[in-house]
Amino acid sequence: MALLNLAVNARDAMPASGTITISAHQEDVTEGNGHGLQAGTYVCVVVSDTGMGMGAATLARAVEPFFTTKGVGKGTGLGLSMIHGLAVQSGGTLTLKSEVGKGTTAEIWLPQGEAVTGASANDVQARPEHRACTVLLVEDDPLVMTATTAMLEDLGHTVLEAPSAEAALSILREDPSIDLVVTDHAMPGMTGLELAERIRVEWPTMPILLASGHAEVPQRTGLGLPRLVKPFRRDELEHAIASLVTPACEPVNVVPFRKP
Repeated sequence: MALLNLAVNARDAMPASGTITISAHQEDVTEGNGHGLQAGTYVCVVVSDTGMGMGAATLARAVEPFFTTKGVGKGTGLGLSMIHGLAVQSGGTLTLKSEVGKGTTAEIWLPQGEAVTGASANDVQARPEHRACTVLLVEDDPLVMTATTAMLEDLGHTVLEAPSAEAALSILREDPSIDLVVTDHAMPGMTGLELAERIRVEWPTMPILLASGHAEVPQRTGLGLPRLVKPFRRDELEHAIASLVTPACEPVNVVPFRKP
């Protein structure tokens, strides 16, 4: 997903034509390196383009959550911040190099893992039992949609995807098996809060989780919507859903991935 996001950014930076290069190399990093990494062996995954590039001011803010130079519906500003968070949580980092008119190079530094032949009961602990449900995910950004769907499915849920609030209402009217709605707020046309108001009219007891990080989300009296702040981790999504789902959902036990 990180590579896909960087490739899409590179494509958007070359509206006429250009070249995207994806490469990887292993490198031994010593103390005092310029990336703030601990000494060790790393794999550096590089995505570079020959596009418009970024000026110093834009480059300095590129990994800030919700900072974007794209319009509404064309980008959330979450991509680079999520990639940066992924790399940092894995013990690495994300670096960006760019000049106006000379393209951009993004480097994902990840510590080299060791081969794992098997995991003992002490190595991997099962997560507490939670409930698997049919979730309607409403998200207009394809990359955020794909990433969130992957997290939900990894938690054992069945996911129905809606790219807009209007599409979500159509799915709700056609599929009575939906247990929960997870919706973005800032979407073209009908917002997530407006969608929630419509859902409350037709499905008064439907649990709704608002997943958004935009500070301008207003408070609507009477809705009582729980809010999940983007960018969020899988465990945060899990806990938010666990507080909303009904006992009718089937119990499931999920074992998380084991970090190298």
